[in-house]
Amino acid sequence: MFNEIALGSAFASLLCWSVWVFRRQQRIIREVQREKVKIQVEERRVFDFLHNLGEALTHETRPGDLHGSIVEGALRILEGQGGALYLVDKTGLQLRPAFISAQCPPYIDLPPGGTGSTHSQLKLTAVKVSDGLLGTVFSAKDALFIEGDDSRLPGVGSACLAPLSYAGQNLGVLVISRDALHDTFAPSQLHTFRALAEQSAFSLWDAILHHEAAEKRQIEKDLATANDVQRILLPSSEPDIDGFETSGTNLPARYLSGDYFDYVPLDADRLGVVIADVSGKGIPAALLMAMCRSALRVIAPGCESPAEVMRRLNAQIYPDIKEDMFISMAYAILDRRDGSVKLVRAGHDAPLVFRAKDGTIEVVKPPGMAVGIDSGGAFNRVTNDFSVSLAPGDCLVFYTDGVTEALDRRGEEYGLEAMKRAIQASAAQGAAAIVRRVADEVKAFVGDHPQHDDITLIAIRKK
Repeated sequence: MFNEIALGSAFASLLCWSVWVFRRQQRIIREVQREKVKIQVEERRVFDFLHNLGEALTHETRPGDLHGSIVEGALRILEGQGGALYLVDKTGLQLRPAFISAQCPPYIDLPPGGTGSTHSQLKLTAVKVSDGLLGTVFSAKDALFIEGDDSRLPGVGSACLAPLSYAGQNLGVLVISRDALHDTFAPSQLHTFRALAEQSAFSLWDAILHHEAAEKRQIEKDLATANDVQRILLPSSEPDIDGFETSGTNLPARYLSGDYFDYVPLDADRLGVVIADVSGKGIPAALLMAMCRSALRVIAPGCESPAEVMRRLNAQIYPDIKEDMFISMAYAILDRRDGSVKLVRAGHDAPLVFRAKDGTIEVVKPPGMAVGIDSGGAFNRVTNDFSVSLAPGDCLVFYTDGVTEALDRRGEEYGLEAMKRAIQASAAQGAAAIVRRVADEVKAFVGDHPQHDDITLIAIRKK
């Protein structure tokens, strides 16, 4: 009997223990399942966060969309109530609010007497990179966790702050917080926050590269359009004037040229021919070139003297030209009635005259000052007409220094003597042959070395 009672008691104890173990295992299983669900939810949120960052990096999306995706995504993953993203400005001296969540507490000291809601003030207030809690985090190398009643963040229960840096560049600060009514962040969430901050920094850096590439593409597109417009300003064909044969070309070193040449019909018997080289390169030189061309086309038809054209042009352009800019020019008037050529040289490279009779080349050096250097006193005194006598077969050649100063890979110049030889070798074939021969020789001389200056040529051959 005793054994039966003892056996029954042991069995009952075993049964109770088994039930306890079963229930405990069930609780563990449920806890594991809850943790699994929680991890799966967090994984989905992280995946959505990364997906949204990827979407925000597309070229059609505004930068603000990426900033919002970073803060709102981090709030969802970490179950925070307030968040902010501050980015350093171009000066590197201030952190400016890029995105402030709707319930974001003030992570900075707001200026006294501010108007509007706290949220509105936060969206408009920047902070120095050396000031306050954000400045401390910006200069730090790791994330910062604040828990409890901290005087630096009044009314905040806990907060995670991290510097955003990538490729050695400090980009800004990310902050996510919970109010005092919610639990503080768990250690695992701090690890997640660090990972989010690292991914956010990478995305911000990638966005900067995308933005810079897009700006570069737009600039290149605008420059290509400007180049098309500038080409329209150059002669589309050679003029037809009895007794003369002309040819010209312009080869810009970049998208836009500071050189230009033009043919200006003056009347039924006379044609103006101009070549110019604006100091400097790029957009400023191209704009000044366009202004000079327009002004000369207005002035030239009313003047029989090339020197008077230059004087009036200088008087019009001088007040509007920068001190460090000027325009070297040469302007000639061809008259079909007597075959005469009158020219003026305003600080430009000396034209060359090929003599068909003996194959020699003369350098024509009338005095003259570049346009835009002097208001008129000295300019008007030294700028005078010069007559060039051309016999049939003779050629007058204008050029810019981009021809003679063209450099090869060794840094040697093409030079004036090489240009003279090219003219002598091609003059018998006409004006177009001269321009083509010189341009081809310069290209061959330079080879694959980048062209460092604009190249412009005009050849005038007396028939």
